[in-house]
Amino acid sequence: MKLTILILLLSLSSCYQAERNCSDYHYGTFESTITIEGKDFTSIFERNPSLQIETFEGKTDSSEVRWINDCEVVFRTINPKGMLDKKDIHLKILSTTDSTYTFEYGYIGSPTKQKGIAKRID
Repeated sequence: MKLTILILLLSLSSCYQAERNCSDYHYGTFESTITIEGKDFTSIFERNPSLQIETFEGKTDSSEVRWINDCEVVFRTINPKGMLDKKDIHLKILSTTDSTYTFEYGYIGSPTKQKGIAKRID
């Protein structure tokens, strides 16, 4: 009996998926926070379905936006200033609320991923 209940609970919990209304975040103005090695970093960016303009630590960069599907996007820096800027970034929206989304991102081909939260500010 206990085994049956355990199996039922596990099967119900495995069906749960975080809410993802990703298309709501294809455009707008956002504030993003990520934590790297215990330090928080914040950026402000404006995005439309084909372009993102981001200000981070006083520097502004623009990236081409290519949506793979509603919840995954690839960014390519328009005017790369160094080798790192030439690498495309893949971002995946993990969950959404009415004004925020949780995401993970990393350079394409790299196993290292960072997580963060973006909040709509417009």
